[in-house]
Amino acid sequence: MGLRLKFNLVLLTVFVVGLGVTGYVSYELLHRNARDEVLRNAGVMMEAALSMRGYTVAHVRPNLAVDPDKFLPESVPAFGATEIMTLLRKKYPDYAYKEAALNPTNPRNRAVEWETDIVNVFRANPARGEVSGMRDTPTGRSLYLARPFQIKDPACLACHTNAEMAPAAMVKIYGTNNGFGWQLNEVIGAQIVSVPMDLPIRNANHAFVTFMSSLTVVFAVLFVILNAMLSAMIVQPITQLSRAADQISKGRLDAAEFKSTGKDEVSQLGQAFNRMRRSLEKAIALIEK
Repeated sequence: MGLRLKFNLVLLTVFVVGLGVTGYVSYELLHRNARDEVLRNAGVMMEAALSMRGYTVAHVRPNLAVDPDKFLPESVPAFGATEIMTLLRKKYPDYAYKEAALNPTNPRNRAVEWETDIVNVFRANPARGEVSGMRDTPTGRSLYLARPFQIKDPACLACHTNAEMAPAAMVKIYGTNNGFGWQLNEVIGAQIVSVPMDLPIRNANHAFVTFMSSLTVVFAVLFVILNAMLSAMIVQPITQLSRAADQISKGRLDAAEFKSTGKDEVSQLGQAFNRMRRSLEKAIALIEK
């Protein structure tokens, strides 16, 4: 096995191992960054919904006309946040916000199967402040961010303890079976934001392919350059030295000396070979006398 072949085998082995490790690390890092980006977007949507709820409580509800015979859904914080997020979905249909409850006043907020599982997680551990995860949807993978919805204000129970205590106008709209039986400090639902992962994943995969392609091109260029340097600085000088040694071993002392310039190891080897050759010529000449 020649020196060049050994060198290339070692170089290729190092490249394959390095490319594999680099590919794994960069793939995981890019996908983790994509997930973090989507999670940040979901967090922004969640905070926007919470801000809408706060605005409804502070500015909308106090300015609505008080009529005991009329119930205005706009006075409910959840209604305002859900309505505004529904408008957002007209432009971004894959983004979703829902205040999912096990027993909601408004039937549209009733939790579906996977949302019920999230609510039960919070009910089992009320101190848990946030849950996130991935799920498959008809449009692709989606990341969800959920926070518990807990009854902390006793004033809320005026509308949700039982139908007799609730405003008659509200009961007339939603009926006597929805949104009652809530208790103070009980987790009755969860605020859930869903954000699509398709585009960030595609961007991460594109960045990964671009990075690995660039790395492969860089290696190919380095491979050619290193082989050229190996050939010019090591393989060719050693090949010449080997040929000269072969000729001398066959008694051809008239062969030209090995040309060596510089102070590197190959040049020093060539100079030592030339000295050994001259010493051999002198020894042979003394014997012949």
